[in-house]
Amino acid sequence: MTGLVIRNTGSWYDVQTDDGQLFACKVKGNFRLRGIRSTNPVAVGDRVDIKPTVAAAEAENDPLALPTALITEIHDRSNYIIRRASNLSKQSHIIAANVDLAGLVVTITHPETSTTFIDRFLATAEAYRVPVALIFNKVDLYGDDELRYLEGIMALYRYLGYSCYAVSAKTGEGIDALTADLRGKTTLFSGNSGVGKSTLLNCLVPEACAKTAEISIAHDQGQHTTTFSEMYDLPMAGLDTERAADCNPGRIIDTPGIRGFGTFDFEREEVSHYFREIFQIGRECRFSNCTHTHEPGCAVTKALDNHEIAESRYQSYLSMLDDKDERKYRERF
Repeated sequence: MTGLVIRNTGSWYDVQTDDGQLFACKVKGNFRLRGIRSTNPVAVGDRVDIKPTVAAAEAENDPLALPTALITEIHDRSNYIIRRASNLSKQSHIIAANVDLAGLVVTITHPETSTTFIDRFLATAEAYRVPVALIFNKVDLYGDDELRYLEGIMALYRYLGYSCYAVSAKTGEGIDALTADLRGKTTLFSGNSGVGKSTLLNCLVPEACAKTAEISIAHDQGQHTTTFSEMYDLPMAGLDTERAADCNPGRIIDTPGIRGFGTFDFEREEVSHYFREIFQIGRECRFSNCTHTHEPGCAVTKALDNHEIAESRYQSYLSMLDDKDERKYRERF
């Protein structure tokens, strides 16, 4: 049987088969002998083959139980997005697989999402061929100065070619435009704890009933409310009724909040490839192996001096050059 992984609780994976059945699955042991150096060899969004171990008829004895199965094969992925694992015994953590879009939910304040975090996420998405939209949440809380800063940072990322949305999951501002662009796509939601991913999910998919919590006043940080990754279908409401039966309304993969985003498996000389403007301007450098830090004839540092590259982006680039330090960005979920 073949199906889609729609939920990951750490030790179990819920798989929806192509004929609509739902199974609680374990990973077959031999996956761990295949050189998969990841905290999670299977991720939400994966297409998998499963072999039932407890039939639905047996599971009916417990009305809350799902039939069980073993995941025997993972299909080839079209893409995935990955981060350095917090578990020091592993190397990577796959956030989600086979996504059409990664929606990075960020906030200007309460809590503040750093541009370094944004740029690390964007660079990783570039490396794994995942389009990104930046979703700036909590605009209802911003004063004049914060709104001006928001306009500036959105202008920067739009100039680089990234879609940006200013929304309020609390008031509904900007939600219609966002929903329209999520139609027909499988979208990963990621971001720091406290940026309102769960509130935004509840706004887009009311039946999700995702748990929410206030941010810590003392530390201006979010509290973890999502503890595992799960896929939700966008509601059919708003679709053309004549075409609704044949239309994919879209799906959202909600993920736990993260405080650090460590990049994984980047060679130092490749980092500039994942910063669009640095890669483009870097073609004009005197040396083909220029690191854009100290070399003579560097077009990137010249562009930086001429304010053609944002200082924040360049500092993010420099921080990623140092990511071979195995202890960096291994904060816990």
